[in-house]
Amino acid sequence: METTKTSKLTPFHIAVPVRDIAEARAFYGGILGCSEGRSAAQWVDFNLFGHQFVCHLNPNLGKDGQLASHYNGVDGHGVPVPHYGVVLEMPVWEVLAARLKEAGVVFVIEPYVRFAGEVGEQATLFLMDPTGNALEFKAFADISGQLFAT
Repeated sequence: METTKTSKLTPFHIAVPVRDIAEARAFYGGILGCSEGRSAAQWVDFNLFGHQFVCHLNPNLGKDGQLASHYNGVDGHGVPVPHYGVVLEMPVWEVLAARLKEAGVVFVIEPYVRFAGEVGEQATLFLMDPTGNALEFKAFADISGQLFAT
């Protein structure tokens, strides 16, 4: 079985640390609009655009409860590493970007078109959750033709 190709795209599952479950619910459910799945006192599942995004309570995050990020330069911006995200259809990305702006979210990288006029041109935005997990949401005009273009 080749792991670099798939005939049908399936949802990913990712689990990230958070400092407070109620705070995670307010951010992922309230600000991002993710519906909630199963949960317990120590974790909660969210439907992040059809993917299983799980927030696990981690009491060992340090005094300020924030994760540290490293930043790599991409297209003139400091991209936080690590980061997690979803590739969306362009109209969905546009609605999300507008929703986040309206909510007053502080962006790490404001919504913009990266690599404009080049192979791989994409709309992107970066933000942090309250714990410091970096999130990227991006979109391509033609996902199938641009996502892995070189």
